[in-house]
Amino acid sequence: MTSPSPHSDSPAPSRFPVVVVGAGPAGLTVGNILRAAGVGCLVLETESRRFVEQRPRAGFIEERVVRGLEQRGLAGGLLERAERHSVCEFRFDGHGHPFDYTELTAGHHWVYPQPLLVSDLVREYADVRGGEIRFGVRDVRLHDLDSDRPAVSYTDPDSGERLLVRCDFVAGCDGARGASRAALPDRARTSRYDLGVAWLALLAEAPPSSDRVLFGMHPSGFAGHMPRTPEVTRYYLQCPPGDHPDDWPHERVWSELQQRLRAADRPPLTEGRLLEKRVLDMHNYVVEPMVFGRLFLAGDAAHLVAPIAAKGMNLALHDAFLLGDGLAARLTGGDPAGLDGYSRTCLRRVWEYQEFSQWLSGIYHGVSSGDPYRAGTTLARLRRLFTSPLAAAAFAEQYLGTAAAY
Repeated sequence: MTSPSPHSDSPAPSRFPVVVVGAGPAGLTVGNILRAAGVGCLVLETESRRFVEQRPRAGFIEERVVRGLEQRGLAGGLLERAERHSVCEFRFDGHGHPFDYTELTAGHHWVYPQPLLVSDLVREYADVRGGEIRFGVRDVRLHDLDSDRPAVSYTDPDSGERLLVRCDFVAGCDGARGASRAALPDRARTSRYDLGVAWLALLAEAPPSSDRVLFGMHPSGFAGHMPRTPEVTRYYLQCPPGDHPDDWPHERVWSELQQRLRAADRPPLTEGRLLEKRVLDMHNYVVEPMVFGRLFLAGDAAHLVAPIAAKGMNLALHDAFLLGDGLAARLTGGDPAGLDGYSRTCLRRVWEYQEFSQWLSGIYHGVSSGDPYRAGTTLARLRRLFTSPLAAAAFAEQYLGTAAAY
């Protein structure tokens, strides 16, 4: 719930038109859009700059998102260094089955690790566009969100002083455990779907074993191979919920990856040192609406899509484009249309991506479900992708996010 108004003996508040809580891709994109429009804003982040610039996360970016970043002057590093992907590969029944989605749609995926994108966005916001940002803040709280004078308070990490910032709007971009979610009123509705599985997320100091994303459907569980850089590869392994990273030593990880991604017509994986091991409980959630008074949610603060379809960062950036543009229009010209339609417009795409994630989870995990019926229908779905042009085109459209409207 929103915190009560600060006490009268609080230090004299500063003021910004917008306070952005969270310096991830969504928050930084909103901040950059506002700075380009000449709107003052303050970004608050509980972690250090070094941490947010190195935090390993997603890497696949939709072409529509790349164009959105480019239109706003935020894609320079991405266009210079990112790789474009046009083919993914499903591995099942001991063979590799390439799926050329560019041939079907003329669209691509771009591979640009989130730490690189965040570094670009921080640099552009703070160092180029002169935006105000505070790293390492503590105990962030939101106040008076239902009034026309909302505020955000926080503890300064250097002085320990409690500071108050008045604003017109708050952009809540600080994830599921941040101050924005903690401030939601009772009328907020959160819908959650538990997929019933976990994934071991791995970052390997090893060159990609293929020039494409690999999806391995195996009776022992799903496995995924996602190229990141010429030296580093992201892998995923399905594991039982409740597993701990220590349950997966180096030898076990690579044995399972080799088995689940094996294809008779492909070379074995290139192994290397494991830089990261995290267990992810696979679940999705959606908060409705995405607006509460003067608080506008974006990214993981509003919704989570498990990394099944590589949609999380893309959804966050779609939100940020709409929110940044809407706030800029409202604060520079008084046009309320973008903000008035923000939640409704975002949620249409959110629910489409949620549905695709749920469908794709059935594909990934059906073979290993232990249910012969589910396994058989899963393989039927997979084979249909390679025998039906209509099924292939529908999958490609959802995978790339290229539908004309959501």
